[in-house]
Amino acid sequence: MASAAAPARSSLVLRVLLLLAAAVAGALSDPTPLQDFCVADPQAAAPLAGLACKPQSAVEDDDFFSRAIASAASTANPFGVNSTRATVATFPGLNTLGVSITRVDLAPGGLNPPHSHPRASELVMVLRGEVMVGFTSGANRLYSKVVRENELFVVPRALQHFQLNTGAGDAVFVAMFDSQSPGVVTPTFAMFATKPAMPMEVLTKTFLMGEDEVSAMKSKFAGF
Repeated sequence: MASAAAPARSSLVLRVLLLLAAAVAGALSDPTPLQDFCVADPQAAAPLAGLACKPQSAVEDDDFFSRAIASAASTANPFGVNSTRATVATFPGLNTLGVSITRVDLAPGGLNPPHSHPRASELVMVLRGEVMVGFTSGANRLYSKVVRENELFVVPRALQHFQLNTGAGDAVFVAMFDSQSPGVVTPTFAMFATKPAMPMEVLTKTFLMGEDEVSAMKSKFAGF
């Protein structure tokens, strides 16, 4: 009896492991759609994930078209960067499809500051100029490369990363995501520009600074 029970237990364990693997794989990307398309209806109440669908009778050709990233945007800001996003918020046809794209314009020396996307990996393609793209792993290892026109660099999901224009002129790249709404978290803003404000004690202990130094840092990000 014991020898017969052992294979049964092994089979059960294997099934549990397979189910866990399937669950984890499903959690690493947007859910698979259950219909051909689901053009977002911004006027409808939003369910837990994604947006409600427009009635198919109301769907038009233009719902699947966008010029959201067709034009350059101003980089006249302290970082010399501008991100123009085509996510489900601006391109309703992306709803439930699990993809989105962002155009990033960088002035000479411009920086897209360290940030992360909690819901997506990122594939960078440089369209003009040269851009240093880098990310840090959980072991605090920096991986970076200067990426030039038509070259690619991939950033794993949720890891902190940056893009720096290392060329002499303007640079442009597109960032493609495996989520219709990748989200963005920028540590400097998340620490120094929150509402309500992060407790001073948390900041002084985290950065080993005095209150005057923390206040000076917060003043730099007050307008963002």
